Order: sequence, then C-alpha cells, then structure tokens
Amino acid sequence: MKIHEYQAKELLRKFGVAVPRGLVARSPEEAYHAAKELGTDVVVVKAQIHAGGRGKGGGVKLARSADEAQEIARQMLGMKLVTHQTGPEGREVRVLLVEEGLPIDKEFYLGIVLDRQTGRPVFMASSAGGMDIEEVAAHSPEKIMKETIDPAIGFRPFQARKLAFGLSLPSDLINQAAKFMQALYTAYEQTDSSLFEINPFLLTKDKRLIALDAKVNFDDNALFRHQDFLALRDLHEEEPLEIEASKFDLNYIKLDGNIACMVNGAGLAMATMDIIKLAGGEPANFLDVGGGASQQRVEAAFKILLADEHVQAVLINIFGGIVRCDMVARGVVGAAQTLGVKVPVVVRLEGTNVEEGQRVIRESGLNFTVADGMKDAAEKVVALAKQAA
Repeated sequence: MKIHEYQAKELLRKFGVAVPRGLVARSPEEAYHAAKELGTDVVVVKAQIHAGGRGKGGGVKLARSADEAQEIARQMLGMKLVTHQTGPEGREVRVLLVEEGLPIDKEFYLGIVLDRQTGRPVFMASSAGGMDIEEVAAHSPEKIMKETIDPAIGFRPFQARKLAFGLSLPSDLINQAAKFMQALYTAYEQTDSSLFEINPFLLTKDKRLIALDAKVNFDDNALFRHQDFLALRDLHEEEPLEIEASKFDLNYIKLDGNIACMVNGAGLAMATMDIIKLAGGEPANFLDVGGGASQQRVEAAFKILLADEHVQAVLINIFGGIVRCDMVARGVVGAAQTLGVKVPVVVRLEGTNVEEGQRVIRESGLNFTVADGMKDAAEKVVALAKQAA
C-alpha cells in the first residue's frame, strides 16, 4: 500500500527523522494561508500523487510569496499530472503539500528495500541524489552503496557510519547522519514497510540533514497489525479494478494488453504472461486467484477480468493442487452466464478433478475453448484475440 509524501513525512517525524516544515492544502486559499504560516522567503508547492518524476512533469514549483503560492495551487489542483511513472493518462492532483524552502548544499539518496534473494532488508545510499535511482543503477552502479541487514540484530551503528563516510559527508556530520539513518530503519521495521526512499536526502548550507522527499510503501500482508494505516489509503490513486480485486483478496494488477489471464499461483501467473508474449500476444493483467480459491472468488475474479474494456480474449490457466478444477470450472461458467460473456475464453485445466472440470466447460454451451497444455492455450488465445481485434 502506497501513501502520499505528506503522510510519509508525518510518519517519519514520529520516529525522529528530520523533515521540512510543511502544511497540506486542498484549495488555493489553503495554500495561501500555508505559505503565510510557514513564513519563509520561498515555499515549495508540491503535487501529491503516487508517482515519481513530479518535478519534471510540473508538479513541484517554487513560490516567493503567499499570492504566488495561491496562484500555483490554482493551476495545479485538478490538473492531470503526467510523469514517466503515471503513463500518458496521468493522475489528477487533489492535494498539495506546501513546504518551507531550504538552503540546499548537496543532495544524496537513501533507500531501504527488501532483497528477495537474501530475504533481508538492504539499506542503500548514494551521492547521486535528486536523480532517478533506476538511472543511477543502470549507468553508474558503483555510486550505490549497500548494507545488508540481519533482522535478528538490526541495522548496526557501524553500518550507518560506513554509509555516512561513503557519502563523503563532513566529519562533524557523520554522527548526525548515522542517527538519521538508524531512525529511518527503525521506522521501516516498526511499520512493516516494503520500501522507504528518501530522494533527495538533503544537506543544507546551515549543516542540517533533512528528508526533502519521502516515499513509503507498506507491506499489505502486515496491515492487520496496523489498522490505523488503512485511513491513509487514497483510493483515487489506485486502479478501480485493483480496488475491487482487493475486496476478495485477489492479487490483480492491470496491464496494457488485450488478453486477460486468470491463474492460480504467482509463479504460474508470471509464466502464463510470458508464454502469451512468446505466442505474440499482450497480457491485459496479472491475476492470481490463490491456491485455495473458492467458487465465489473465482466468479469475482472473472467479473473483474471482463470489466476491462480492452480485453478481447481470456485465458484461464489453473493447476488443481489445493483448488479443484471442477470447482473453478463451475465458478467460471456461473460468472460467464451471469455476465453474458461476449469475448472468447480459452481454458487450460490440470490436476485434481480435471476430467470433471473439462466436462463442465465443454457442456456449458458457452464460447469456451478447452486447451491441451500451456503452449496450446497461449497459441489459441492469441489467435482468438487477433480475430476479435
């Protein structure tokens, strides 16, 4: 679950992480009063959307008076902000953060993420702050320092000092930087987050270290321990179909293709998207109904797939280990009959009660095609999608 920058900074402040003074504005008038209250010569008006690259897209601007802050807010609120992370459709700006201007000396990068290969958090630091870290990793990987953290003992002071020295910070700021990093890791750990990113991590001309920007993603699987975080969720920033899927504990991500996929198991779902691409098609989504999917969840999943107007064919790829193939088949047939499916559907079933599942599909009287194996299923669904195009 993602949250806005202003929410992330309020969270970090509770853990002793230094952040700029700032106020939230939802109208031009609120932006005016925020700039007045901050009282600095310059304020920064920042659009709040769940995407990076806001500055390049015109979503971060300086104002040298309260009147100018009000005018910038009037232009920003309601605009469609397009960045490299939003896609061409952009995101509507509904909230602004008005912050004090700071005397910038140097910009750095800090980040904490889970390394899925080692199963441990990794604390990253780079002198190339203010840039897209993906670009730094691609072109100057030597500029990114990493410290792997053993969860049993936590992020040690010597690791923080090592990163601080690596950033070539002034010697009198090493301890300050180390405390900043340790506070950041404490926040990451205690909030059960999957990502913390401070870009830029700012050194001011008056020798302060501050999180000038903050990106926080929570681990959805741990939200049951943090019920208060649910109030931070902004549904306007999420894909409507993904919101609907979350109500049924379905793992769904919308993509740009025209072949919908319903699969049980994340690994099989990834393989299914790969084989669709190999066959010359484009997947419209990632959807994992889970190993123990009930008939109700299967019906809900099918409805979500068909709600995407770009879908021209559906591939259902189920391996019946925990879940029974006949149960999945009945769920699919029930949903198809309820929705009046117009697009062709290819079904590949293997595993428990596969013969009964295939019988249910064949005798449904619907526009279903039974496939023999993944390769056959991918080729058939791609061909049907091209015919429907």
